[in-house]
Parts: sequence; C-alpha cells; structure tokens
Amino acid sequence: MGRKLTLLTAVAAAALGATAVQAADPIVIGVAGPMTAQYASFGDQMRRGAQMAVADINAAGGVLGRPLELIVGDDACDPKQAVAVANQMVNEGAVFVAGHWCSGSSIPASAVYFEENILQISPGSTNPRLTEQGFDTVFRVCGRDDQQGVVAGTYLAKAFGDANIAIIHDKTAYGKGLADETRAALNAAGVTETLYEAYTAGEKDYSALVSKLKENAIDVLYVGGYHTEAGLILRQMREQGMATQLISGDALVTNEFWSITGDAGEGVLMTFGPDPRKIPAAAGVVEKFRAEGFEPEGYTLYTYAAVQVFVDAATRTGGFDTGALIDDIQSNGFETVIGPLGFDDKGDITTPAYVWYQWEAGQYIERGAL
Repeated sequence: MGRKLTLLTAVAAAALGATAVQAADPIVIGVAGPMTAQYASFGDQMRRGAQMAVADINAAGGVLGRPLELIVGDDACDPKQAVAVANQMVNEGAVFVAGHWCSGSSIPASAVYFEENILQISPGSTNPRLTEQGFDTVFRVCGRDDQQGVVAGTYLAKAFGDANIAIIHDKTAYGKGLADETRAALNAAGVTETLYEAYTAGEKDYSALVSKLKENAIDVLYVGGYHTEAGLILRQMREQGMATQLISGDALVTNEFWSITGDAGEGVLMTFGPDPRKIPAAAGVVEKFRAEGFEPEGYTLYTYAAVQVFVDAATRTGGFDTGALIDDIQSNGFETVIGPLGFDDKGDITTPAYVWYQWEAGQYIERGAL
C-alpha cells in the first residue's frame, strides 16, 4: 500500500508540475528555414527537430519553470525573405532562433539578430562568413565550408589527380563558398581542375552545361549546390551516356535526392558530419521520431541540439539575458543529441568533423574517411 501511495504521489506531483509550467508565461523561441519552395525538405527537418526538442523540454518541466513556445519562420532560402522572418521573430518576442539553414539566409538575418541582441544558432549554415562578421550573437552547431572543402579537395586530388575534374556551383553563398574551398584545397594539392563553371539554381534543363561537361570528357564532377539541381544534372548526364562520378556536400543529405535521381544516384559521394542517429545520446529521441513515422535525417537532430544548447545555457545562467547566454556558450561544453559540443569565440564548434557518405540502393551509407 505504501508503495502505491508513493507512486500516486509522484504522478500527482508531476501533473501539478506540468500544470504550473503550463500556467507560467512562455518563453518564445523560433525556428527559421525553408519551410516552402524547393528546399522545403530541409525546413521540415528543422521544424520537426525544434518541435520535438520543445515538446521534450516542456514535458520535463520547461526552462526555469516556464514553458517554451515555438514560432516557425519560412525564409524559402531567400535572403530578403530571411530578413523579413528575422524581423518577425523580433516582433513576436523571440529570445532565441534556431536558424537559418541556407547560408544566404543566415548571413543577412544575422545582422538583424545582432542589432536586436537575439541569440542565433544555425543548425546548417556552413559558409565561413557567417561567423566571421564579428557578431557575438551568432553560433552554429555544424562545421564550415573551409573545413568541408579541405576534405573534398584533398580526396579529389588523391583519388582523381589524373582525371578530368569539373567544379561547378550555383552562385549562392553556400554553393559558391563550398566549391571555392574545394577548389582551393584541390589546387593546393597540385591538381588543377579542367573546368570551373557556374549554373543557375531553379532551372529544369541543364543540357547545355551537361554538353559542355561531355565535350571536355569530365570524369569527376564536384557540385557546390543543393540536392535538387545536383540530382537533375546527374540524371541528365546519365541520359547523355556519361558515367561521370558526382561528388558534393552536405546539401545532398536528404532522401529527396534519390527521389529525383532514381538509380542514377547510385555511387554518388558527399561529405557530412558523422551520423548523429548512431550516437547513444540520441537513441531515445531517434526512437520517438521513428515511432511517429519520421526518419530524423539530415539537420533534424542538429536543430534539436541547437535548442538544447540554448536551454542548457539559460538553465546555467538562470535567465535569458543574451550577454550571459553568449558568455556561457563560449565558456562551457554541452551534451547534445549530436554529441558533445564546445564553441570558440567566433561561434564555431571546436571539434568539427566531416566524413564521407555514398548513395547505395536508395540510401546514403556512411563510409567514414576515404
């Protein structure tokens, strides 16, 4: 009987605690990314990651006895829309934003957050400029293109040094930045590419580009850009009988890439961080996502981790003062669903890592170092 009473008391206490949290004034936070348009699959990953993090944190009692309230901003990976979203976050009282995803959105939005003294942690913006602006309000839980590009360029030189290599980009902050860093690493290793070209994102017909690649007998194509265009270019290369090896970066880490390419995507290589779904600390969260019928790929857990960093910093500092949060994030380590994280004074993680993945039978398989 005593044990039953103890259990009932615990349940009652938990219910009262949850009621108290629900009754308290909420802390407004935001998640911002491409919720619509051609990169919406990544926005969906971010939204779901943030929503799960908020649900788990609120179920555990909230932050300092107050619940989190999440607002969602859609920037469609458009720089002007990103600024509008950032201002929306300001107007709705957000004290923290997990976002944005496209570097071309995060960079202009970061100026708004800095001016308004709002903490920003990007789950996926990799362009170095984001944290090189001197804005102490910006952090990211992913690596940088100058780190990712070294991995890609070094591998290209080692594995394909005698081949005809083409490097192309979509003119965006992310795509051009990644292509340029890869090219720099390739050239530093003593290899010069056969072609360096730009293409326009959003088009459907890349036959002119593909014809140029074919005329130059390109053996290996490095794409600095997103999965939609990379998939179309690859498919059109195969249609023209080209067996060219396609290599790219983290923007191909979505099952939507295979839905574009089909079997043409077999063997494609890409760089990304070690799969956080394999980390023991993420097991419970991954299980909950899968129980809902959603596979937490790509930037889902990165967004969850961004919220964790904010919450842990707020808990340690006992409030939501941006200056105190910044000092805490720069000074302390964090245990997250993507592993332990620490940050330098620019806002970059102190232990970045990129490994190789390869598309095989409709799945991307982690290959580690190549």
